[in-house]
Amino acid sequence: MAKRLMDEARDVFRALHYSYRTEVTYLKWVRRFIKYHGNRHPRELGPAEIQRFLTELATKGKVSASTQNQALSAILFLYKKVLKYDLPFMDEIVRAKRPVRVPIVMTREEAAKVLGCMEGSYWLMASLLYGSGLRISECLQLRVQDLDFQYLQLTVRNAKGNKDRLTILPKTLVPHLERQLEYVRRVLERDRERGREGVSLPTAVDRKYRNASLSWRWQYIFPSRNYAFIRINLGRRRHHAHPSGLSRAVKIAAEESGINKRATAHTFRHSFATHLIESGYDIRTVQELLGHSDVKTTQVYTHVLQRGGHAVTSPLDNA
Repeated sequence: MAKRLMDEARDVFRALHYSYRTEVTYLKWVRRFIKYHGNRHPRELGPAEIQRFLTELATKGKVSASTQNQALSAILFLYKKVLKYDLPFMDEIVRAKRPVRVPIVMTREEAAKVLGCMEGSYWLMASLLYGSGLRISECLQLRVQDLDFQYLQLTVRNAKGNKDRLTILPKTLVPHLERQLEYVRRVLERDRERGREGVSLPTAVDRKYRNASLSWRWQYIFPSRNYAFIRINLGRRRHHAHPSGLSRAVKIAAEESGINKRATAHTFRHSFATHLIESGYDIRTVQELLGHSDVKTTQVYTHVLQRGGHAVTSPLDNA
């Protein structure tokens, strides 16, 4: 039962053009939901069982509100899109309230310190996160065709919300990217010589263009060292580098730099936005560069700039 249901769910994900990452995450929660209720079919379950599962996540699993809401979204997808159940109770389930937090932002000096403790391809990846405002996945999914050295811009494809956007390419990174491309070309030549399948591709591209996986423009800027089985391509392909390597490299660099902030790879994106606003760039421009659907999401970075509690001077400083 579970296997057939998972196959049905995959077909729906592909038909609705959901990202592969979303597909994997949602299916993980569906499996966990079914297993929690003794492998009973979801048609046999109701609001009480769903609420019990979500409560268990919060009380015993100690998951965050965002993780709990992600699990709920997966279950809603299962019932509404896969099982075609239009049940009123699904809309009555209350989502966990996410806490409002101000993002951690590094100063320019702190960002430089962290980058100064990195080297090689991880330094280049982190520099793109900070210099172009990319998410980790967006950086790793960059392909040769996404670089435009003449206009100094990057094309970010299939980003969050399945949207494409343009963002800036720091001029200082051009020579480093050119050297990285030389490495990518050597990797491609070896794959061709060995008769390998090439890089992983979106399903439609892989179906329509037989040789695209070994064409230059479709190569990843940061390819993985080894081949792996890629489900959407039904074979072994060279995927992009794994995000865990970059996350680990940034964490180590932040510790070695001596800064007193819990900096992660995503902190570079927060810092990119904050420093642009700090430099006087229009918030709408920053919104477009980040790919935010709502300007309210971008406005959170203006709060970081309001020093001393909304720019209020302490009376002690005026004493």
